[in-house]
Amino acid sequence: MPTSADHEALLTRIERELIDSYDEELELEIEDRAPPAVPGVETDEAYKAGRAAYFRELFRLQGELVKLQDWVAHTRRKVVILFEGRDAAGKGGVIKRITQRLNPRVCRVVALPAPNDRERTQWYFQRYSAHLPAAGEMVLFDRSWYNRAGVERVMGFCTEADVEEFFRSVPEFERMLVHSGVQLIKYWFSITDDEQHLRFLGRIHDPLKQWKLSPMDLESRRRWEAYTTAKEEMLSRTHIAEAPWWVVQAVDKKKARLNCISHLLTQFDYAEIERPTIELPARMRNADFIRHPVPQAMIVPERY
Repeated sequence: MPTSADHEALLTRIERELIDSYDEELELEIEDRAPPAVPGVETDEAYKAGRAAYFRELFRLQGELVKLQDWVAHTRRKVVILFEGRDAAGKGGVIKRITQRLNPRVCRVVALPAPNDRERTQWYFQRYSAHLPAAGEMVLFDRSWYNRAGVERVMGFCTEADVEEFFRSVPEFERMLVHSGVQLIKYWFSITDDEQHLRFLGRIHDPLKQWKLSPMDLESRRRWEAYTTAKEEMLSRTHIAEAPWWVVQAVDKKKARLNCISHLLTQFDYAEIERPTIELPARMRNADFIRHPVPQAMIVPERY
């Protein structure tokens, strides 16, 4: 039976998760300041030091991601990265940290909704193929064609014959991508039963994240064991030499982000691309130039 101390520890953990997420939304300057005080949460020195170390390493890795982005654009590479895992496993969190400093014209995210009636009649991979990269682009799939081996299978949105056809064709599809010059990297974010339970509770108590909990998410929680069985078969049958799976231990969110980004960087033999020196030109000034005032009715009220 959980004790009162266990309950307090759980609340503390949830509240600290909220602090972490809000800090990053506000300003990524944690090195120079302490986290904001939250009633009932002790921000001990070890906790603050760990947070500061995390942000320092995150900033360093994001600097390397900028170099990687420039190299991909310069060398005209085509990169596809798949992020899979259970609901609340941390896929969106790591994608956000990867793309945070990058040019959306080079690195973009694809998060497709459920297929519509027309898409259900198409070749299964067709709607994903439309989002594949051109030369000099990186595409991050927040869930991918592996929906068929996971949510669609567990929730009964496809037949077992559909699943078998997927397992037969997906290695061929991915080999075709690789042979055409696409570098394909696949990540599975792994969390425990207890950790998913905790993160769902965190979303329930966070008004800014409640939108992340859909009826499908709650049903997936109930079917934990079915998802485990489906995941194990998926990894076993689609782990190919041309596009192997990489499993990220994701119970600790911060470590998972750093480990994933660090590993991603090792998948490329990239180098820093030298940029030309930039000089700001002098502004042209004309003696007869007049700047007209903006009508007061057009100005946004300064409430802050």
